[in-house]
Amino acid sequence: MSYPNIYFVGAGGIGMAALERYFIAEGFNVAGYDRTPSSLTDELRAEGVDITFTDSPDEIPQEFRDPDTTLVCYTAAIPDSNAILSYFRNNGFEVVKRARLLGEVTRATRSLCFAGTHGKTTTSSMAAHIMHEQGTAINAFLGGELRNWNSNFLLTPDAEFSVVEADEFDRSFHQLTPYIAVITATDPDHLDIYGTEEAYLESFAHFTELIRPDGALLVHEGLKLKPRPSEGVRVYTYSRDKGDFHASYISCDQGCITFDFVYPEGKIRGISLGVPVDINIENAVAALAAVYLSGTLDATSARRALGSFMGAKRRFQFWLKEGGPKGRAIIDDYAHHPDELAASIRSVRALYPGRKLTVAFQPHLYTRTRDFAAEFARALSLADEVYLLPIYPAREEPIPGVDSEMILKDIKCNKKQLVPYKDLPETLKNSNFEILLTAGAGDIANLLQPITDAVKAAPENR
Repeated sequence: MSYPNIYFVGAGGIGMAALERYFIAEGFNVAGYDRTPSSLTDELRAEGVDITFTDSPDEIPQEFRDPDTTLVCYTAAIPDSNAILSYFRNNGFEVVKRARLLGEVTRATRSLCFAGTHGKTTTSSMAAHIMHEQGTAINAFLGGELRNWNSNFLLTPDAEFSVVEADEFDRSFHQLTPYIAVITATDPDHLDIYGTEEAYLESFAHFTELIRPDGALLVHEGLKLKPRPSEGVRVYTYSRDKGDFHASYISCDQGCITFDFVYPEGKIRGISLGVPVDINIENAVAALAAVYLSGTLDATSARRALGSFMGAKRRFQFWLKEGGPKGRAIIDDYAHHPDELAASIRSVRALYPGRKLTVAFQPHLYTRTRDFAAEFARALSLADEVYLLPIYPAREEPIPGVDSEMILKDIKCNKKQLVPYKDLPETLKNSNFEILLTAGAGDIANLLQPITDAVKAAPENR
């Protein structure tokens, strides 16, 4: 790349962070802007990324003000009204979306690209961990921080492969050229971008056209998607219990899950999941299948890797796990789509049968709440009690008449209530919960430590 300097607008995003770390490691000068500080921006600043938090061109470091030496990368979540982004656009800089830059970085390798409405962070993280543990040279650009690495990024010199989370938001994944493409789910989402389910499915169909002719496509059984891969691309299916790749002899006992992985030429017996929740059986099948299709799968190493896999942060992450039949648990999950939320709740039910399940959920985006309020209510009705936070707006402005009450009114639980954000730790401390699931893609994550501390300080509330 001809630019020695790269400036990231939206530098605190998890996907942007991986690129920043990549270019820092490659010797580039990296700076950026984000709206608010976070633990991730703290880490990035400590690693050498000069990040500021005021939307003013005056905050741009002097060495990043020359269009001949600075490339500008921005995330689709940044509005066009952003003053720093406008400065770069109006002053002759080359300005590219994150997806384009990621596409250029990964084209030099054979890329395993994981797409889907949900499941892509966990499956891509599993695949990256398997390949890394078996000694395959990879670069990884993940959508969540893998707890095994404390990072969402892995750089290996002269890597032959890349593992990439392929994001469908704003059609970002159309900038990629997969060697192996995995599609986990195509339940409609981001309808503020796509408008209709048909347009959403068409976007995934176009993604399948981008696979290299010597590559392969792995699709979850039963999707509405009609893929259009090029001639020469191998096409396979997977699921929990059927397809070219699936699981057999599944055993769930005493908090452990084991199964055999079945692939076209045989099986890998006795796989034990490091994160033993039901949904991860299917995620592991997809990850193992993708690594198999890359031609690198080693059975012994893969079995060991899945047993040591700790998961990505905020993907079914335990914050409290007390022993005994009456021990309390706090589990956090990034679920922000109705199908994800329902799957998370069912997974907790399977892990703790017969226990009272409390869910604290923060809706993410006004448009998603508007489009799926009834579906969110159905998913939350699977819990015993629900505490609902106000909508986390992220990139959006409020929409008149759209609020969390749209969901609350249709939830069928006997106990349900709206809770102000700041009041949630104290409310949960006094709720006498048994098993707590917190969910959502917004800043509810910042409340996990206060919630856990408050609960531990009140052991009498059992």
